[in-house]
Amino acid sequence: MRGYLASSITVACAAALVLPLSLTSGALATSPGDVPDVPGSTRSLPLRPLGTAPADRTPRAAVQGLPPQDVEPFSLVGIVWDDGSAVLDGTVEIRTRDIVSRTWSAWQEVETHNEDHAADPGTAESNSDRVRGATVPLWVGASDGVEVRVTQADGRAGRLPDGMHLHLVDPGDDPEGTGSVTSGPGTEGSEGRAPAGGLEIPALDRQDTETEAAAAGDLVFDTLTARPYIGPRPRIITRKGWGADESLREPGFVYTDSVQAAFVHHSDTGNNYTCQQAPAVLRAIYRYHVESTGWRDIGYNFAVDKCGNIYEGRAGGVAKPVQGAHTLGFNANSTGIAVLGSYSSSNPPGAAVTAVAKLTAWKLGLYGVNPKGKVTLTSGGSGKYAEGAKVSLNAIAGHRDGYLTDCPGGKLYGRLGTARTASAKYQGR
Repeated sequence: MRGYLASSITVACAAALVLPLSLTSGALATSPGDVPDVPGSTRSLPLRPLGTAPADRTPRAAVQGLPPQDVEPFSLVGIVWDDGSAVLDGTVEIRTRDIVSRTWSAWQEVETHNEDHAADPGTAESNSDRVRGATVPLWVGASDGVEVRVTQADGRAGRLPDGMHLHLVDPGDDPEGTGSVTSGPGTEGSEGRAPAGGLEIPALDRQDTETEAAAAGDLVFDTLTARPYIGPRPRIITRKGWGADESLREPGFVYTDSVQAAFVHHSDTGNNYTCQQAPAVLRAIYRYHVESTGWRDIGYNFAVDKCGNIYEGRAGGVAKPVQGAHTLGFNANSTGIAVLGSYSSSNPPGAAVTAVAKLTAWKLGLYGVNPKGKVTLTSGGSGKYAEGAKVSLNAIAGHRDGYLTDCPGGKLYGRLGTARTASAKYQGR
């Protein structure tokens, strides 16, 4: 387990609760010189007993949390606990104070189940002693005040996990040279592959996409028509383009055999962000996945913001079958796409749905997959399907198709049929 939780911090002074932590790849900083010169930080505050819930809520239920207090600036928040296999059987509520307006938000409930976005059981990433239990993170924007309460689901003792901490993530300013994100999916062009370290991989039309894929040996031909079905490559903002600190993640890459399905998610981090802030949201999620949850890298292979911008997620190459940690039990032979935001009750923007269609037309096309078709994946053990079960799924599936979860939210899930149809058209089917 990463040894950076500030377990010795007391609650005697609010200012003393917030200490900068060096969250490099596994090492605890003991002096200012150990802190890397990169934007962003994560701070950890231990929760403490707050008594019991009011009688009109859950009688006798124990409550842990933090009273309202001043903290160093942060933009994303979540609760983390020691045992990665332990379930937080309760309710997590957080309210924050805006750094500019100085007003406190209403209480916001945070999704407690994050284990369904995780590496498959039995993998090195899943078995790592760094893995912790965690809620889904919540993006709140620039804030400098916080209050937390975690309430047991019932009155029985011992149901809240041990070692609960509040993690406050500051994504930092956009690193110099990363450029700005446009308010749309970008311009089409045929500039070829971006050079190593480039800020974006430019879009290609279909002909140039086929030419590039053929040159790379990635072009798959349909057995019936003897022609390729691959959508034009969309513009993709690289990890450097959104400011990923490569020193945070584990070294090297992990690949699966193929990409036969795309699982669509919502990040469930809230919709309170602008498209210009999307790179910061990604940097914060990245830090939370690696430093707080203990994964080797950000869990998603790709992300899409509300304006339709597409971002490279887990490192290893956007055209390659990089194994992510997005759909427990089904990370092998799949790719994970997270639409930034929460779409259980809010409709996803049309630009985001279109971006999912364009991305899947290209990515699945590289592996000869029809976006409107069905595929069979073998479960690695997901809670919904037993390990080894052969499961028939849509090639563009929702997270809930592989796991017992609401993700990607009912509103986004309802648009996946539209995405499948559009994706197939982009492939020329």
